[in-house]
This record gives sequence, structure tokens and C-alpha cells, in this order.
Amino acid sequence: MSPMKALNNIALSMLDLVAVREGGTVADALAISLRTAQHAEWLGFKRYWLAEHHNMAGIASSATAVLVGYIAGGTHTIRVGSGGVMLPNHAPLVVAEAFGTLAELYPGRIDLGLGRAPGTDQATMRALRRERAETADDFPQDVAELQRLLGPAQPGQRLIAMPGAGTNVPIWLLGSSLFSAQLAAERGLPYAFASHFAPRLLLQAIALYRQNFRPSATLAKPYVTIGVPLIAAPTDAEAEYLASSTYQRVLGILTGERRGLQPPVEHFLAQRHPQERAAIDDFLAAAVIGSPDTVRDGLSALAQATDADEFMLVCDIYDPALRLRSLDIAAAACSA
Repeated sequence: MSPMKALNNIALSMLDLVAVREGGTVADALAISLRTAQHAEWLGFKRYWLAEHHNMAGIASSATAVLVGYIAGGTHTIRVGSGGVMLPNHAPLVVAEAFGTLAELYPGRIDLGLGRAPGTDQATMRALRRERAETADDFPQDVAELQRLLGPAQPGQRLIAMPGAGTNVPIWLLGSSLFSAQLAAERGLPYAFASHFAPRLLLQAIALYRQNFRPSATLAKPYVTIGVPLIAAPTDAEAEYLASSTYQRVLGILTGERRGLQPPVEHFLAQRHPQERAAIDDFLAAAVIGSPDTVRDGLSALAQATDADEFMLVCDIYDPALRLRSLDIAAAACSA
């Protein structure tokens, strides 16, 4: 491993699930996302990604390409993209045309992150793909097709994405297992690990990616981004209180009881069964929650453990203003 990067050499970015808050509307959630992206841009964040999910109460990011355009149109310099488009749900040509259009509208600012999971339940996946059967070989083949469709049109090429051809939209592979790490290494693509919800294989996956990386026309050396749940506040106690909204959402995911993002609750974890606390802790093992000093120490520990090039923060706080404050604290921690 190379010498650990200083925090001020690690790029900060953000992944947004576009949480619908309890008592709020989808329109409110969309407006909060745009305001958050504008603030992240002001702080100097590198990119702002939207995650594709379907049929999930409390998450409004299903039409990912539409949201990428909305956020890109309301910002000026920050890169905007998908974190990610769940490729099993879409024909590669449709993805190429959508992101090719975005690249023409916002040149040099669009990323295409691709995931291998459906991002939903089986019934919804069937509704999205009209009963199309997926095999283990489909994802690598679909990625290769997207690379062709977004690259320069070749002589005799019959299927051309228009818009899309020649835009060379940067493709990222996302994952929470070793499969996408291996594929990203083989293709010489940047890799983002979903440690914001599945941190268990983080170190193994990025080690595999780096060890097997093959330079490509896209990327000369490995580039690793990791998802980091972040809740920052002036004190550890307040951060823990604010994090209870995230704890409630995680518990809902684990138990199948999906709701909007809930207001914070005092001593939420202390009121849970030990098995529930353990499950939440496992889900959020990569989380950084606390005061400015705690955040700095937590991010430094992640940098030491992973040598990541970029932290992709996931920051869901019920009060939108306190969410922005949390990003301020993280930015200050990484610039000190």
C-alpha cells in the first residue's frame, strides 16, 4: 500500500438517496436535495451522486437520470451522476442515450456509476424489465456494451446511441462484494465500494481491485471511492441524537418496515434489543458520527485503513439545515 493520504488530499463527495421526511412530500425531498447539492458544491465537493431505488417508501430517487439532470441544472461545477444506475433494470442503449443526453447538456460534469443489484424487490424488477431473465454473464456484457455505445462510433457500427456516441461519459463500477471489484480491475475502471450499507468486505474488495488493476485508456492507476455514513454536530451527544433518524431507517430496512425519514429520538439505541443494536452497528460499521474532533479522527482512521482516494458521504439528517452543518464539519475536518 502507498503511504496514507492526508485527509486534505482525499476528495469529498456525496451520495443522496433523496429521503422523504416523515411529514414532508416528495417535492420537499427534491428541493432539499438540490439545496444540499448547491451547498456541497460551495464547500468544494467533487461530485454529487443519486442512488437508484424502486418501490421503497421514503426514498424518491427512482428516476435517477431525471434527478441527475435536475441537480446538474441547478449547480455549476460539481460533477453529478448515478451512484448508481442498477443495470439489471435497464437496456444499455436506454442508459447510454439518457446519460449521453445529460453529457451534451452538462459537458464534463456527468458520471455513470453502475450497480449489479436490482435495487428493489423481485416483483418490481420484473415490472422494470418485463420478465427478462438475467444471468451471471449479463452485467459484464452490459458494461462492455455501454462502453461501446458511449465511445466513438466505429466504421460499420450498426447500433449507435444518439445522443451518447462519442461522449465518453466516465463509467464507474459500484459494489458491495468482490465481483464488481474484480470486473473494475479487469476493465481499468474506477471503483466505488458501498461501505455505507455493506462494509463487511470493504478491505478485501479494494485490495482485490488494486492487486488486479489493469491500466486502461480510461484510468492509468486504481481509483477507490468508499461510502461513508456521516452524522456530524458540535458535540458527540448531539450527533448521536441526530443519528437516531438513520438508526430508525436502518432498522426499518432490516425488518422490512419502510417509512419516511423519521425525526430523531433520544436514546434510541439504548431502547433497542441487543440483537437490533448489533445489526444496526454491523450495517453502519463504516459510519463516522460525532463532534468535529471525533469526525476528524474517524475519517483519518478510514483513510489509514483503506487509503481511499475519495469519501462518498451519505448524510441523512431529519433537519435539512443540520444536514448542511454536518457537511460543513466534514469539510473542515478534511481541510485542516
